[in-house]
Amino acid sequence: MGIDSMIAIRVHGRGGQGTVIASKILAAAMFQEGWQVQAFPAFGAERSGAPVTAFLRADRRPITAHYQVYEPDHVVVLDSMLLATNVTTGLRAGGWIVINTARSGRTLGLPPMFRVATLDATAIALRHGLGSRTHPIVNTAMTGAFGAVTGLVRLPALLEAIAEIVPANTEANQAAAGEAFEICRTRLETDTAA
Repeated sequence: MGIDSMIAIRVHGRGGQGTVIASKILAAAMFQEGWQVQAFPAFGAERSGAPVTAFLRADRRPITAHYQVYEPDHVVVLDSMLLATNVTTGLRAGGWIVINTARSGRTLGLPPMFRVATLDATAIALRHGLGSRTHPIVNTAMTGAFGAVTGLVRLPALLEAIAEIVPANTEANQAAAGEAFEICRTRLETDTAA
Protein backbone atom coordinates (compact mmCIF):
# COMPACT_ATOMS: atom_id res chain seq x y z
CA MET A 1 0.00 0.00 0.00
CA GLY A 2 1.70 3.19 -1.18
CA ILE A 3 1.18 6.65 0.25
CA ASP A 4 -0.91 7.48 -2.84
CA SER A 5 -3.21 4.47 -2.45
CA MET A 6 -6.61 4.58 -0.83
CA ILE A 7 -6.42 4.02 2.93
CA ALA A 8 -9.39 2.32 4.59
CA ILE A 9 -9.91 2.54 8.35
CA ARG A 10 -12.53 0.94 10.58
CA VAL A 11 -13.23 2.27 14.08
CA HIS A 12 -14.96 -0.03 16.60
CA GLY A 13 -16.40 1.18 19.87
CA ARG A 14 -19.50 1.35 21.99
CA GLY A 15 -22.20 4.00 22.05
CA GLY A 16 -21.04 6.91 24.19
CA GLN A 17 -17.29 6.44 23.61
CA GLY A 18 -17.15 8.78 20.63
CA THR A 19 -16.67 6.24 17.84
CA VAL A 20 -18.34 8.31 15.14
CA ILE A 21 -16.61 11.50 16.27
CA ALA A 22 -13.25 9.68 16.16
CA SER A 23 -13.78 8.91 12.48
CA LYS A 24 -14.85 12.51 11.82
CA ILE A 25 -11.74 13.87 13.59
CA LEU A 26 -9.46 11.58 11.59
CA ALA A 27 -11.27 12.55 8.37
CA ALA A 28 -11.00 16.29 9.09
CA ALA A 29 -7.31 15.98 10.02
CA MET A 30 -6.48 13.95 6.93
CA PHE A 31 -8.42 16.40 4.75
CA GLN A 32 -6.29 19.23 6.15
CA GLU A 33 -3.24 17.27 5.09
CA GLY A 34 -4.38 17.00 1.49
CA TRP A 35 -6.37 13.76 1.45
CA GLN A 36 -9.81 13.32 -0.06
CA VAL A 37 -11.90 11.71 2.70
CA GLN A 38 -15.14 9.93 3.40
CA ALA A 39 -16.38 9.03 6.90
CA PHE A 40 -19.65 7.39 7.92
CA PRO A 41 -21.06 5.27 10.78
CA ALA A 42 -22.96 1.99 11.03
CA PHE A 43 -25.17 1.56 14.07
CA GLY A 44 -26.61 -1.56 15.63
CA ALA A 45 -29.16 -1.06 18.38
CA GLU A 46 -28.78 2.66 19.02
CA ARG A 47 -28.23 2.84 22.75
CA SER A 48 -25.41 3.69 25.10
CA GLY A 49 -22.98 0.81 25.30
CA ALA A 50 -24.11 -0.89 22.09
CA PRO A 51 -21.43 -1.68 19.51
CA VAL A 52 -20.87 1.06 16.94
CA THR A 53 -18.65 0.93 13.87
CA ALA A 54 -17.45 3.91 11.86
CA PHE A 55 -15.66 3.82 8.53
CA LEU A 56 -13.15 6.15 6.96
CA ARG A 57 -11.57 6.22 3.53
CA ALA A 58 -8.77 8.57 2.52
CA ASP A 59 -7.19 8.89 -0.89
CA ARG A 60 -5.19 11.43 -2.87
CA ARG A 61 -7.79 11.10 -5.64
CA PRO A 62 -11.58 11.54 -5.49
CA ILE A 63 -13.32 8.66 -3.71
CA THR A 64 -16.12 6.96 -5.59
CA ALA A 65 -16.70 3.96 -3.30
CA HIS A 66 -19.82 4.33 -1.13
CA TYR A 67 -20.09 1.18 0.95
CA GLN A 68 -18.83 -0.11 4.29
CA VAL A 69 -15.16 -0.92 4.69
CA TYR A 70 -14.80 -4.70 4.57
CA GLU A 71 -11.01 -4.89 4.15
CA PRO A 72 -9.50 -2.10 6.23
CA ASP A 73 -5.84 -1.19 6.16
CA HIS A 74 -6.07 -0.24 9.84
CA VAL A 75 -8.48 -0.80 12.74
CA VAL A 76 -9.01 1.35 15.85
CA VAL A 77 -10.68 -0.34 18.83
CA LEU A 78 -12.05 1.96 21.55
CA ASP A 79 -13.12 -0.93 23.82
CA SER A 80 -10.82 -3.98 24.06
CA MET A 81 -13.81 -6.18 25.00
CA LEU A 82 -14.80 -5.87 21.33
CA LEU A 83 -11.77 -7.99 20.38
CA ALA A 84 -14.00 -10.98 21.19
CA THR A 85 -16.24 -9.96 18.26
CA ASN A 86 -13.41 -10.45 15.76
CA VAL A 87 -12.93 -6.79 14.87
CA THR A 88 -9.90 -7.82 12.82
CA THR A 89 -12.06 -9.47 10.14
CA GLY A 90 -10.76 -8.37 6.76
CA LEU A 91 -7.81 -6.43 8.23
CA ARG A 92 -4.98 -6.52 5.74
CA ALA A 93 -1.72 -8.20 6.71
CA GLY A 94 0.69 -5.61 8.08
CA GLY A 95 -2.16 -3.30 9.09
CA TRP A 96 -2.23 -1.55 12.43
CA ILE A 97 -4.76 -2.40 15.10
CA VAL A 98 -4.74 0.36 17.71
CA ILE A 99 -6.46 -0.79 20.92
CA ASN A 100 -7.62 0.99 24.07
CA THR A 101 -6.27 -1.28 26.79
CA ALA A 102 -3.80 -1.18 29.65
CA ARG A 103 -2.51 -4.60 28.55
CA SER A 104 0.48 -5.21 26.32
CA GLY A 105 -0.32 -6.10 22.74
CA ARG A 106 1.66 -9.32 23.14
CA THR A 107 -0.87 -10.58 25.72
CA LEU A 108 -3.93 -10.14 23.49
CA GLY A 109 -3.45 -13.22 21.32
CA LEU A 110 -3.77 -11.35 18.02
CA PRO A 111 -2.31 -12.91 14.87
CA PRO A 112 1.32 -11.91 14.20
CA MET A 113 0.36 -10.68 10.72
CA PHE A 114 -0.96 -7.45 12.31
CA ARG A 115 0.98 -4.62 13.90
CA VAL A 116 -0.52 -3.95 17.34
CA ALA A 117 -0.38 -0.74 19.38
CA THR A 118 -2.02 -0.48 22.79
CA LEU A 119 -2.74 2.58 24.88
CA ASP A 120 -4.68 3.06 28.10
CA ALA A 121 -6.91 5.73 26.57
CA THR A 122 -9.40 5.26 29.42
CA ALA A 123 -6.84 6.50 31.95
CA ILE A 124 -5.94 9.43 29.67
CA ALA A 125 -9.61 10.39 29.24
CA LEU A 126 -10.19 10.26 33.00
CA ARG A 127 -7.06 12.34 33.66
CA HIS A 128 -8.42 15.03 31.37
CA GLY A 129 -12.00 14.89 32.68
CA LEU A 130 -13.51 13.47 29.48
CA GLY A 131 -16.71 11.65 30.29
CA SER A 132 -17.23 9.96 33.64
CA ARG A 133 -15.55 7.13 35.52
CA THR A 134 -18.19 4.72 34.23
CA HIS A 135 -18.33 6.21 30.71
CA PRO A 136 -14.97 7.73 29.75
CA ILE A 137 -14.85 9.29 26.27
CA VAL A 138 -11.68 7.94 24.70
CA ASN A 139 -12.05 9.03 21.08
CA THR A 140 -9.57 11.93 21.01
CA ALA A 141 -6.88 9.96 22.82
CA MET A 142 -7.32 7.14 20.32
CA THR A 143 -7.03 9.50 17.34
CA GLY A 144 -3.75 10.74 18.81
CA ALA A 145 -2.52 7.16 19.18
CA PHE A 146 -3.58 6.33 15.62
CA GLY A 147 -1.75 9.34 14.20
CA ALA A 148 1.43 8.48 16.07
CA VAL A 149 1.63 4.81 15.09
CA THR A 150 0.50 5.03 11.45
CA GLY A 151 2.15 8.33 10.54
CA LEU A 152 -0.87 9.08 8.33
CA VAL A 153 -1.77 12.28 10.17
CA ARG A 154 0.32 14.71 12.19
CA LEU A 155 -0.57 16.03 15.62
CA PRO A 156 -1.14 19.69 14.55
CA ALA A 157 -3.79 18.54 12.05
CA LEU A 158 -5.44 16.37 14.72
CA LEU A 159 -5.53 19.26 17.20
CA GLU A 160 -7.05 21.56 14.60
CA ALA A 161 -9.63 18.92 13.65
CA ILE A 162 -10.56 18.46 17.32
CA ALA A 163 -11.09 22.22 17.66
CA GLU A 164 -13.39 22.08 14.62
CA ILE A 165 -15.32 18.88 15.44
CA VAL A 166 -15.44 18.91 19.27
CA PRO A 167 -16.60 22.34 20.53
CA ALA A 168 -17.15 21.12 24.13
CA ASN A 169 -14.04 20.64 26.28
CA THR A 170 -11.82 21.37 23.28
CA GLU A 171 -8.67 21.98 25.32
CA ALA A 172 -9.08 18.78 27.36
CA ASN A 173 -9.71 16.76 24.21
CA GLN A 174 -6.66 18.28 22.52
CA ALA A 175 -4.56 17.53 25.61
CA ALA A 176 -5.73 13.89 25.59
CA ALA A 177 -4.85 13.53 21.90
CA GLY A 178 -1.46 15.14 22.47
CA GLU A 179 -0.65 12.91 25.44
CA ALA A 180 -1.63 9.76 23.52
CA PHE A 181 0.34 10.87 20.45
CA GLU A 182 3.47 11.45 22.53
CA ILE A 183 3.18 8.16 24.44
CA CYS A 184 2.73 6.13 21.26
CA ARG A 185 5.41 8.03 19.32
CA THR A 186 7.90 7.51 22.15
CA ARG A 187 7.05 3.80 22.38
CA LEU A 188 7.58 3.37 18.64
CA GLU A 189 10.95 5.10 18.81
CA THR A 190 11.95 2.90 21.74
CA ASP A 191 10.75 -0.30 20.03
CA THR A 192 12.52 0.63 16.78
CA ALA A 193 15.75 1.44 18.58
CA ALA A 194 15.80 -1.94 20.38
